[in-house]
Amino acid sequence: MKRYLLYSWNVNGIRAIAGKEVLPGVLFPELLNHESPDILCLQETKADIKTLKPEITRIPGYFFYINPAERKGYSGVAMYTRTEPTSIRTGGLSSEFDTEGRIITAQFPEFVLMNVYFPNGGASEERLDFKLRFYDAFLEKIIAMNAAGERIVFCGDINTAHRPIDLARPKENEKVSGFLPIEREWIDRVIAAGFHDSFRLFFEDGDRYSWWDYKTRARQRNVGWRIDYFFVNDALKPFVTRAGIRDDIMGSDHCPVTLTLEFP
Repeated sequence: MKRYLLYSWNVNGIRAIAGKEVLPGVLFPELLNHESPDILCLQETKADIKTLKPEITRIPGYFFYINPAERKGYSGVAMYTRTEPTSIRTGGLSSEFDTEGRIITAQFPEFVLMNVYFPNGGASEERLDFKLRFYDAFLEKIIAMNAAGERIVFCGDINTAHRPIDLARPKENEKVSGFLPIEREWIDRVIAAGFHDSFRLFFEDGDRYSWWDYKTRARQRNVGWRIDYFFVNDALKPFVTRAGIRDDIMGSDHCPVTLTLEFP
């Protein structure tokens, strides 16, 4: 039996979180040894390899990969893996999107993993349009991969809550980017294309969120949004044995989400 424990976490700056206590007595660089995930995917890293200290990039027992944005201190994704992937690719949608460092794809013998930081559409109409075009380009890509017979898992901060159960105050946010009908409809299209929200394979309850607004101290009141996901396609679904939300892990305005895969 081959088992993979995957974590996905928007850290809101990998350098900012580096010195923070994320669990009682556990600093961020110690989290990997404490939790022992096989793969940890990070989003919104806001750094490149030159600006990171060795205690972040050289954690014993793990390979480290990063895809930074061209713009300094912005966006970016990174990945720690216990076993070396058979291949690593960065970007892969178009030059327009790839300059923002939003995708790392890792190929493993049993599956392909895409770690994605999807754009936020809240800043302006232009950014909402960028987000929707990124959504469309990404969906086209995973549909093609699915048709080619890949076992696919993609994870990350999707920046959209799918259903009213996925945020604390759906009525108040119907006209806010992150819960707009056109954004939610894209997740419907992902599901219609043969992908599954792994958390909802196991849990149908509300009040389970992965992001809380810092400014209003929303985490203390659990006024949150579930905008971080693991999606798997039909070919990989039979190997999913567990999914979860680790809202006990602190240090960011997001918390990690988890997925366990087991292969005979």
